[in-house]
Amino acid sequence: MVRFDCDYMEGAHPEIIQKLVQTNLEQTPGYGFDSYTKNAERLILEACGLKNGRVFFLVGGTQTNVTVIDALLSHCEGVLATEAAHINVHECGAIEASGHKVITLPEHSGKLCADEIEDYASRFYADETYPHMVFPGMVYISHPTEYGTLYSLSELERISEVCRSRNIPLYLDGARLAYGLASAASDVSLQDIARLCDAFNIGGTKCGALFGEAVVIANPARMPRFFSIVKQHGALLAKGRLLGLQFETLFTDNLYSRIGSHGIEMAMRLKSVFKQHGYKLFFDSPTNQQFFVLPNHVIERLKENVSFELWGAPGHEETPVRFVTDWATNPESIDNLDKYLSEI
Repeated sequence: MVRFDCDYMEGAHPEIIQKLVQTNLEQTPGYGFDSYTKNAERLILEACGLKNGRVFFLVGGTQTNVTVIDALLSHCEGVLATEAAHINVHECGAIEASGHKVITLPEHSGKLCADEIEDYASRFYADETYPHMVFPGMVYISHPTEYGTLYSLSELERISEVCRSRNIPLYLDGARLAYGLASAASDVSLQDIARLCDAFNIGGTKCGALFGEAVVIANPARMPRFFSIVKQHGALLAKGRLLGLQFETLFTDNLYSRIGSHGIEMAMRLKSVFKQHGYKLFFDSPTNQQFFVLPNHVIERLKENVSFELWGAPGHEETPVRFVTDWATNPESIDNLDKYLSEI
């Protein structure tokens, strides 16, 4: 079986496994106060061009989003996001369970529009009954988006401008950030993100780590006592060095960049295979998630040898599907996919 279900099917990049094995019997302080975690924070801040930022390491994506969003919002505030946002669709109401509302705006190829953020805020405060309503307390975006699309630098700058004019923090979910930064379609750098966002996460789980997300706080004044908030959410790993070691490795010798580049190379090759066989795109994604529309009989035959996801409920005659590549995808898998498509 050839698998393209997601980008977290394998364990971890061999360089990470090697580092974990080499240091396995070392005794270090817990909760991220070890030398590996401190060095990982230093390396990430250097890569981001941040002198006064902070970095905290959590285990998973939903856990990270809930913890960061709860830290950024007061009790009567909600978070602005697209209708398709991960926090709105695929986190089982985790934000609402923490006492905050996800306030949805239209999505444009998975992205928020700065003018619509401004329009929502303007209409909110123009309503004289607004003290009775959930305040727009922050903005959530993902890069890449849930559709694999990317914000341009100008789009990100405009959203940041609106957020700062309204004094609401901007949080970027970078669960697949390695692939976003590596895409040929991207003009956004890690330093741009650090300059324009109040906080963001650098994904590890989907980008070569066993597990882990690095929360970068560009503006620590926005999130005081974040360590304690992480603890309160049950997200503070006692063996914190397991996270620090992984991110230290990811940010040594450009490993994070190399991981992203490989995933993108494989994704573009996979896209080419489907296009050569005459299948149409559902979204034209420049990153490691690729979306196609396939006839249902093709899906049925292909699933005999290939594992992938349906993107939504099956249609009457055809259905959107998602194929995902990552740091470990090998060319032979795509060659096999090509062969199976040829046999249908």
